[in-house]
Amino acid sequence: MTSLSSTRADAAAPTGTPPNGAPVAPGFGLTDAGLVLMAIIWGVNYSVVKAGLQALTPLSFTAVRMALAALVLFGIARFTRDAWPNRRDAGRLLLLGLLGNGFYQLLFISGMARTRAGVAALIVAAGPAWIAIISRLLGRERVSRLGWAGIGLQLIGVLCVVGSTQKFEGGESGLLGALLISMGSIAWAFYSILLQPYTQRSNGLHLSAITLASGAGMMALVGLPDMVRLDWGAVSIGGWFAVVYSALLAMVVGYLLFYHGVRVLGPTKTSMYGNLQPIVAIAVAWVMLHEAPTSWQLLGAGFIMAGLLVSRTAKVRPAPEALEEAA
Repeated sequence: MTSLSSTRADAAAPTGTPPNGAPVAPGFGLTDAGLVLMAIIWGVNYSVVKAGLQALTPLSFTAVRMALAALVLFGIARFTRDAWPNRRDAGRLLLLGLLGNGFYQLLFISGMARTRAGVAALIVAAGPAWIAIISRLLGRERVSRLGWAGIGLQLIGVLCVVGSTQKFEGGESGLLGALLISMGSIAWAFYSILLQPYTQRSNGLHLSAITLASGAGMMALVGLPDMVRLDWGAVSIGGWFAVVYSALLAMVVGYLLFYHGVRVLGPTKTSMYGNLQPIVAIAVAWVMLHEAPTSWQLLGAGFIMAGLLVSRTAKVRPAPEALEEAA
């Protein structure tokens, strides 16, 4: 936990700089290893979710897994010694949770029900482009020309992937699913950027629990009619496995690794580890769901991966107005 007296200095630190102001080591460390594990967990999760949707309706599946994840997070958080966020911060985190764990999950699961796992993974992997664009629009970061080149490549890749949805089964439904997931990626980008100041002064476990609780509450309300109509006795073991994996690994372990990465490396660099996520997702979907990638999907993957690698090497600095605001 950072002290209140250091919070203003933390806010002035560039993205990718830890709270103590020391530069991030260029080598591969434990934080990087954790983000690789996060990418693998989330990559597998796309196929797991698609399998789960064979047993439960989209809204029921999401409502149950989010409620389970929130309960587990609060149970673990009880054993931490760090103080919980103050009332003002907690209120704002609850609102952020509606965006990052409510609205995003609603768009994500609605899109997943309509399109392929590999398509969803590639669109989500281009999230760093939206984070960089929105960070610039909000005056948080300045992106170099090399960074903009990487963003352009990622967006071209997304267009290829979204356009490819017309070439396989699903047609307009697949296109709608891809667009919903794209909207969800934009919502997640806003959430990641707005969350960063809180990661500098609060325990990541507390952040996860609070933001997930409000998102779970939102999804419970939205999914209530589906849950009332669902025949719970008919849900298969595979369906419950999908719920547990998606809740405990993707939404507990994965989110904690993400928050730690944001705290240590910043939101843009943390999201760059999505490089591995689409590779894992496409491979697993090919084996589990028999979703052979199309030529346009592979072309889009190439653009997205190239853009991510280019952006990863680009310099990202805080905008002057952000430094003045934090001073």
